[in-house]
Amino acid sequence: MAEPFLMIAKNTSNEMVIKKSRFICSIARASTEEEAQQFIDQINAENKKATHNCYAYMVGDRDQIQRESDNGEPSGTAGVPILESLQLAKLHNVVAVVTRYFGGIKLGAGGLIRAYSNSATNAIHKAGIVERIKQSVLEITVSYSQHDSLLHYLKEQSIEVADEQFAANVQTNIYVDQDKVTETTNDLINRFNDQLTIKKGTSRDHEVPYSTN
Repeated sequence: MAEPFLMIAKNTSNEMVIKKSRFICSIARASTEEEAQQFIDQINAENKKATHNCYAYMVGDRDQIQRESDNGEPSGTAGVPILESLQLAKLHNVVAVVTRYFGGIKLGAGGLIRAYSNSATNAIHKAGIVERIKQSVLEITVSYSQHDSLLHYLKEQSIEVADEQFAANVQTNIYVDQDKVTETTNDLINRFNDQLTIKKGTSRDHEVPYSTN
């Protein structure tokens, strides 16, 4: 079974204060490297007086592009912990920038790693996680006499209706997860004794809340 394709539910930011240093993690969706860089540039512009703006991002359906930056922090103490937090949450198409305003107390390498990691993880929790599911539109043509029965079946199966068109017959378009298209098609044909026609239409990305519990 394929791994779920997870993304943050919304762009957000979260602030932590650790030994007088402010750590602000800004996290956003990014479907391309250009979008990720634009977001990083935006956070840099908004926080010009910050001591550091460290970041990491993963872009692509298979996370083909992964980048991280310590932005002046000791090597490996900022960018990598941020990236590992994104990886641990199994997120895709995401960029996180952790802005640090130095408070005068040095944290040491271990303290920095924990601070940047926790900052990113807390922002992920605040943003929430959704699963992206590929769905196909099935175009069902049915007679008026069968229409109510079809709607009852769809409600029973918790299948979402995209839209309907009324002419000589009724065309009811529904959204079905791509891995359930064959099963749903066969079930409909059997249930309605082949008294309807089904054609596969366009596809879409559908998002549903995801819980690791």
